[in-house]
Amino acid sequence: MARNVVISGGGTGIGLAAARVFAEDGDRVLLVGRRGEVLERADVPGASTYAADLSDPGAVRGLAAHVEREFGAVDVLVHGAGGNGQLEEPAGGDDPLDRVAHEWTVNFRLNTLTAALLTEGLKDRLASPGGRVLFISSIAAYRGSGSGAYGGAKAALHPYAHDLARTLGPRGITVNVVAPGYIEGTGFFGPRIDPARRERLAGETLDKRVGTPGDVAATLHWLASPGAGHITSQIVQVNGGAERGH
Repeated sequence: MARNVVISGGGTGIGLAAARVFAEDGDRVLLVGRRGEVLERADVPGASTYAADLSDPGAVRGLAAHVEREFGAVDVLVHGAGGNGQLEEPAGGDDPLDRVAHEWTVNFRLNTLTAALLTEGLKDRLASPGGRVLFISSIAAYRGSGSGAYGGAKAALHPYAHDLARTLGPRGITVNVVAPGYIEGTGFFGPRIDPARRERLAGETLDKRVGTPGDVAATLHWLASPGAGHITSQIVQVNGGAERGH
């Protein structure tokens, strides 16, 4: 039976790879993102699109109304929106504290606020029982990210997911987080990662390769399957063993 799947950040990277996996399974997919032109170029058979800035409560209310009209219930909600705040517009001026405030604010807006607003906006539409909520965190949530802003924003998703799992569990809804390591082909580092850095990140893994969007998409698809119905409030790492435990 086809499910209704909403994927934020569905036009590129991991979100796009997940959209293709769910669409290939016969599910009805809605791609959501800030840039309508990027969503329209996404090659996902049968998928529909909705452009919205998910850090804007009004835009999320509009999306929620669209989902209610067009889909009704949401079986799977995948949070693929997010990214490296350092690629956004820099803070104006030279004051170091202004730069710190800007970097932390941007990273939390992109990676935490978008996920929280979208979840809360669609929470009442989640299929009960059987709904799935899936967040995408990062290895940076465990080991930092340079300034700490990106890693902190991703780490904030973990307790939020645990609280949601506790709240939504009685409705038969599971909530899980996937925390990837370095994933190639996402544009996270901009147009091109430094070759030496790529080699170092691959060398940290136990299987000596970088990850792909498909690696994460397959994990998300499994967590959304009936076979994963008793798995909730978990952080699943997909990093080739570069970070273990927790």
